[in-house]
Amino acid sequence: MQRLFRALVGIAACALSAAAAAQSWPTQPLRFIVPFPPGGTVDQFARLLQPHLQSALGQSIVIENRAGASGSIGAAAAAKAAPDGTTWLWVFDTHGVNPSLIPNLPFDTQKDLAPVMLIGKGAMVLTAHASQPFKAWSEVLAAARAKPASLSYGSIGSGSLAHLAMTAIENQIKADFTHVPYKGGGPLAADAIAGHVPLAMATYALFQPHIAAGKLRPITVTSPRRMTQLPDVPTFAESGLPGFEAEAWWGVFAPTGTPAPLIMRMHAEIAKALRVPSVQERMNNIGVVVTAAPPEELGRFLAGEIARWGKVVRDNKIKAGE
Repeated sequence: MQRLFRALVGIAACALSAAAAAQSWPTQPLRFIVPFPPGGTVDQFARLLQPHLQSALGQSIVIENRAGASGSIGAAAAAKAAPDGTTWLWVFDTHGVNPSLIPNLPFDTQKDLAPVMLIGKGAMVLTAHASQPFKAWSEVLAAARAKPASLSYGSIGSGSLAHLAMTAIENQIKADFTHVPYKGGGPLAADAIAGHVPLAMATYALFQPHIAAGKLRPITVTSPRRMTQLPDVPTFAESGLPGFEAEAWWGVFAPTGTPAPLIMRMHAEIAKALRVPSVQERMNNIGVVVTAAPPEELGRFLAGEIARWGKVVRDNKIKAGE
């Protein structure tokens, strides 16, 4: 009985010690690794929350853009970082595609990175440059079928969710488009609004200001239901692809081994920042449905994404850089 009592006391002491450590953490500056160039949604979200988290945590936060290879270069840097609570990885939906897309990743996506939070999900939107004649998916489809591979669309990169979604759509409708991959959301948006690519697919979060300015015309959205921000724009499911949906997502990870109390503290602080009225307004305006889901939910969700999009990659023999 005394042994049991001592064991319980020891467990309680460890729990209190861990809680105390989480409250006193951090004791040095943090870094947020954003594995994409400035201008994309991952970078935007990290910078949107940065000042709120700096205030709450009492430490400066450096945002480090480590772009390349669909986000895997920055993810590898995070996976190899010390699990001491100073490094946090902000990811996009490509994080669930890269294990199937990129051979010989220098890290294990599910084993070397610990889930922290599924921030939220959002629809992608297929847009046409304002100079293009397309106003409906039926017109885009007719042009693609009339002259196969003559109509191009841009995405944030090879193997991006937009690329895989369009590939799945092509398989279903028996039409061919030419894919133009960019190195992130910033470069894609710049070329899309300049008219260098006739069609572009990316998150509404990325394209919202350009749609509002009339430079890009929304054709269809990938969400299961119409967006409140674009009530007149039909879904792909409404446009002849029943059941089709493909939503972008954003999440936060840490190097595996990062103490659980620190992960939960970061989760709690991000959740608080997401409830700040100005942040809520911004997220709503750009069509992001905030979930602030806990680590275990992000882990399950990631496993499902890896399985779903891995099949598309394998079936279509998609490779990185194509």
